[in-house]
Amino acid sequence: MSDKNTITDLKIISAPWNKTITLQNISYEEGMNMLRFRIKEGRRFTDLELDSQSLGQLNAVLSDWLTLNVQKS
Repeated sequence: MSDKNTITDLKIISAPWNKTITLQNISYEEGMNMLRFRIKEGRRFTDLELDSQSLGQLNAVLSDWLTLNVQKS
């Protein structure tokens, strides 16, 4: 990763089982943006970087899941 890439923290979420999820925007010097999900569990990190198309697909699934599970509450 180049020094000219910009990483901006967007939101930090406390999740179940002592996990922390940090959402970050990554602007690459070539002009591409990605959304990074950084999941911290103890000393372990898992990074998932998604482009807008992948994020749109994930968003649709998450929205459907949320709608189903809110109705059950």
